[in-house]
Amino acid sequence: MGFQTWGTAALEALLGKPYDVPLVLTHPRSCQEYESIWSDSVKDLAQAHGICVHETWSANDEVSRRAIAAAQPDVILMSNWRTWLSPQTYVSARHTALNIHDALLPRYAGFCPINWAVANGETETGVTIHFVNEEYDLGDIILQHKVSIDFAETATDIFHKIIAAIPNLTLRALELIESGEVPRIPQRREESTFYHKRSERDSLIDWTRCSRQLHNLIRAQSSPYPNAFTFHDGRKLYVKKASLPNRAFCGTPARVAYRLEEGVVVICGRCESGPNQGLVIREVQEEGKEAQSARDYFDRMGGYLGTP
Repeated sequence: MGFQTWGTAALEALLGKPYDVPLVLTHPRSCQEYESIWSDSVKDLAQAHGICVHETWSANDEVSRRAIAAAQPDVILMSNWRTWLSPQTYVSARHTALNIHDALLPRYAGFCPINWAVANGETETGVTIHFVNEEYDLGDIILQHKVSIDFAETATDIFHKIIAAIPNLTLRALELIESGEVPRIPQRREESTFYHKRSERDSLIDWTRCSRQLHNLIRAQSSPYPNAFTFHDGRKLYVKKASLPNRAFCGTPARVAYRLEEGVVVICGRCESGPNQGLVIREVQEEGKEAQSARDYFDRMGGYLGTP
């Protein structure tokens, strides 16, 4: 059961290995922003290898349950399955149902964990394979793999690290199931953090936040993700790349303040860590136009960024 590139990574790991995949469930293609990128087709991959495919948004309907039961699965494997799986559905699996989640559970359960982790300034994330139970992303953990997040890395960089880790981790988990010596590490419920789907509002830049927080937000919304954005002279302006300056810039938040060789400094809110309020905007894109350097876009200093 899988969707997008996360799902194809797990399915590819099984192909050519001594595992029989009698059925693949996947979601229909979506126009939702976060579901239209990293959108390698699980359906196309399965059909190319002669595997029966069932498309549905929820596997809990009667037709899906019957299809799963008819496949007589030993294991149900989920990778980026976007909806809750009921116990009445996964009970069809002879051994268990497993889920692959792109975070270090119990933290960052739910949706868009890579983006949330980068936006929050985390220094690591990873992949967790866990047993499925009746609660979202709270089943006992089998395996985890840590992935570092460097301060200069973007959500796109971390996505590629995560995808690279999924195949080997998938096979290791199945080997443990086969061996009968599979670990079960209970998640500490009180440490669980569940995040909702990201929306356009989550990418709107609030210039009263500190420069480090906004740098993290822009990294978290790197292309092809929907970029962080603000408004300039009433026009929507995406901020594609930014960095922190090597000296402090201070003043009123949202002010376009200073031209540097590498970009343009915009003043942000105060950080607890020090006096710097400056964020260097390096690359921008006005809605409907091509991306360009911030130095080329801002032909003069002064004025403020913000709401339309």
